[in-house]
Amino acid sequence: MAGVHDEMWEKLNLDLTAHEGLLQVLGKFYGDIYLSQENRLKGMEYMDFVLSEVHGLRIKELQDAKAEGKKIIGTFCVYVPEELVLAANCVQIGLCAGAEVGMESAERLVPRNTCDLIKSFVGFKLSRLCPYLESSDLVVGETTCDGKKKAYEAFATYAPMYVMEIPQTKSEAAKALWRSEVRRFKARLEELTGKAITAEDLARGIDIVNGKRKALQRLSALRAADPAPISGRDSLLINQISFYDDPIRFTTQINALCDELEVRVAAGEGVAPKGTKRVLLSGCPMAVPNWKLPFVVESSGAVIVGEESCIGERNTRDLVPDATGTVDDILDVIADRYMKIDCACFTPNAERPGNILELANRLNADGVIQYTLLFCQPYANEAMRMEPILKDKGIPSLALETGYSMEDIGQLKTRVEAFVETLE
Repeated sequence: MAGVHDEMWEKLNLDLTAHEGLLQVLGKFYGDIYLSQENRLKGMEYMDFVLSEVHGLRIKELQDAKAEGKKIIGTFCVYVPEELVLAANCVQIGLCAGAEVGMESAERLVPRNTCDLIKSFVGFKLSRLCPYLESSDLVVGETTCDGKKKAYEAFATYAPMYVMEIPQTKSEAAKALWRSEVRRFKARLEELTGKAITAEDLARGIDIVNGKRKALQRLSALRAADPAPISGRDSLLINQISFYDDPIRFTTQINALCDELEVRVAAGEGVAPKGTKRVLLSGCPMAVPNWKLPFVVESSGAVIVGEESCIGERNTRDLVPDATGTVDDILDVIADRYMKIDCACFTPNAERPGNILELANRLNADGVIQYTLLFCQPYANEAMRMEPILKDKGIPSLALETGYSMEDIGQLKTRVEAFVETLE
């Protein structure tokens, strides 16, 4: 990739030397964690290609879209309605936030005891290493936690920020607030593009995003098979790529991969022997290239069969129902779908325990690993709340707190191996 895209990266004001170093490190990291796997699906070759060109051809596609007059909308959270972005004829992409990059620079803007996800996106920007950020015409944040909303306040000096207010309860007043926020976001997109969003535009956006969700739901359902037909690492990668690949192309590729999976399931084939201990990961989202914990789990005698996170089930579980009527009618239907997301920012977060239990049972999980990023108070509290609930249902659980550094990988492996040995 280096050399071929240097001119494009230079126009985006990237630090070319540091960026080349980053790509080399990530390439080796990817090879060690992903390409070393045995019995991978042929359909994963597409994912490997996407990752090999994650800062190359996909960025060129974004630049071509901008040349055609389209706007690029960068996001950090599943609460930003992609249906509206597509309805406005814009491109939505997830932003860099999964690596220990530019942390010292980030700590000039946010406190040291801020979670790595926040420090990562700040570090990528201040170190000039994220072509997605530099391509974005609008960066949409959200008030899902205090750390994020204060970081966005400072980040607005460096990027064209727009912040959506996420309610912290699910009362009728909160739902009314969220519906008004969806309308405000629609108005901002119309202002950015100079184009009014119609009911037909919204229907088209809903159809595209629902198609992507259905393909990922199909993948999730196939993971219930024993032996597990796909590794947790590969499934996580697919979900990660869903945030920045072209949605229509991505959906086609995932449905083709699911066709291959169905053949594998029918033949009783898998990536690990039948009876391998099955683990559900639950908690904080894992952005590219945050693959440390999945690698630890799957090199400790277990296979990951599901992700109860925003980069997983929480993002794909619910579709937007077929919507008719006026633009306002359809916006309400879209808003109501997003209020079903059981983010840890909500209090009380009544739906999440039931959703975790349902997913663990559906995927025949032997145990649950609750993953929390260091300094993430919402999910650390939720992990403490979930432990007795899982225990009461006879589901073993392990709570882990970690960051993006590789320094604790030995300690994590020791704890995960001990947990896997207890599973029956």
